[in-house]
Amino acid sequence: RDPDRRTYFKEEVGGLVMGGYEPNPQAWTTGDVPNDWEFRLFDDDYDHFEQHMMQAIARVPALETVGVKQMINGPESFTPDGNFILGTAPECANMFVGAGFNAFGIASGGGAGWVLAQWVVDGEAPLDLWVVDIRRFSNLHRDRQWVCDRTLEAYGKHYTIGFPHEEYASGRPRIVSPLYDRLKQQNAVFGSKLGWERPNWFAPQGIEPRDIYSMGRQNWFAAVGDEHRHVRERVGVFDQSSFAKYELSGPDALKALDWICANDVSRPVGRLTYTQLLNTRGGIEADLTVARLAEETFYIVTGTGFRTHDSSWIGDHIGEGLKATLVDVTEDFGTLSLMGPRARDVLAAVTDTDVSNAAFPFGHVREIAIAGHTIRALRVTYVGELGWELHVPIAATGEVFDALMAAGKKHDIRPVGYRALESLRLEKGYRAWGSDITPNDTPQEAGLGWAVKLRKNTDFIGRRALEKTSGSALKKRFAGFTVDDPDIVLLGRETILRNGEPVGYLTSGGYGYTLGMNIGYGYVRNADEVSDDFLASGDYELVVAMERTPAKIHLEPMYDPAAERVKA
Repeated sequence: RDPDRRTYFKEEVGGLVMGGYEPNPQAWTTGDVPNDWEFRLFDDDYDHFEQHMMQAIARVPALETVGVKQMINGPESFTPDGNFILGTAPECANMFVGAGFNAFGIASGGGAGWVLAQWVVDGEAPLDLWVVDIRRFSNLHRDRQWVCDRTLEAYGKHYTIGFPHEEYASGRPRIVSPLYDRLKQQNAVFGSKLGWERPNWFAPQGIEPRDIYSMGRQNWFAAVGDEHRHVRERVGVFDQSSFAKYELSGPDALKALDWICANDVSRPVGRLTYTQLLNTRGGIEADLTVARLAEETFYIVTGTGFRTHDSSWIGDHIGEGLKATLVDVTEDFGTLSLMGPRARDVLAAVTDTDVSNAAFPFGHVREIAIAGHTIRALRVTYVGELGWELHVPIAATGEVFDALMAAGKKHDIRPVGYRALESLRLEKGYRAWGSDITPNDTPQEAGLGWAVKLRKNTDFIGRRALEKTSGSALKKRFAGFTVDDPDIVLLGRETILRNGEPVGYLTSGGYGYTLGMNIGYGYVRNADEVSDDFLASGDYELVVAMERTPAKIHLEPMYDPAAERVKA
């Protein structure tokens, strides 16, 4: 393979097969493939293929004179993100999909066939398959023109350099929150998540509002640091309207959630529960928040990208015959996260509700009025500061945002983006599903055993698996790492060395602006046991860009370990 020339070669019966991945691919069909198409090819197209031929000749000069025996010009299935599609179709029971292999069908066929067969037999995936899970898609992917545009872009990137934090450009903007224009006027630089435009960062005056990609510190690094510190020291507003949101209601709603959730959701009306949803192996299938709005009504909030996955998991595991209905209400509510030590001052200025710590403590939900609209206020945080998620009727999102900004002016309030959110959560040690916690990891391994109701006499999915290992030695454990060297960049997947031997890899990484150092998280593994002594006694290094750099291990949150700021 020669990625710089976008070409590949292989020996074929005494000859040479060559091909490539052009930056300007041609779409054949976005509709249904004809039933009689198997083993058919297109006409030769040397005009389009010439770009590959010229690059191949530069690598293998003999190709200029040997002649071509045959051109093979046929269709291949590609997907909007370049990963193939496996799993059970969320709209159709007992229908399993294995498709869209992006020219890796032969190489991936054995493994894909095995996991799909296990999925059919066991009713759940045998390991973490999130990057190829069909449930990573949504209703957006029914838009065939959008799928075509994004797939052509993904194909064109097949052999390009994949820069950290790189965003797709095609098919945008597709879904926007009511604040899109307001935030764009404030120099927001947007990213895209499951079709939603989300502000990643805000460019200061004099800085062009766009990402400039590199393998080192990118152009947004300083600006994100300012946003990060603003939340730590004052107050900021995050537009998280893209959050996936559901309501589960009915006489058996609690019974259904008791079975589905690993944590205790039987708390009184007005309480929140942070919980994982587990598979039968005890692995973490989802990580979300449940708010009890009424005796028979629960409001569930999860990450943008997990909308189809989590609703499908919950819907599939509501017990047969139970009277409980799950409704997706994502587009019904905007979400404004008001975070920072001045958050209470701002909120108190726009509502008559008592938002003191005594009247509205952490882990509670209240209906409050702001700008004449009824708001679901959840006292919860993903940044490690005092704050509320304000779930606003979608049409009122702009008015409520304006009210917050006006009331917060004297507190120097400002909008904040997702890159600062990531840095803030890394310092606090909050896990991210899909990287830090996955279906391969149990709550005990992830340091989340406190969020599991094993002491309560209530059965739930995964309980038996956890009970079998309860009290046994853990073979891997989640830990944090810091690196003092300011010149390195942690992204995740860096190898963790203990006493010079590899023991794992980072699941996520970034920079902590309050701590002033690089932060990474990952699982430390040991075939015998990963005890506190084992973790504390080692000398650690991280392998970054093939170079070793000293690292310090952390077993507690690096910022506000007692959660005093969160519960202030």
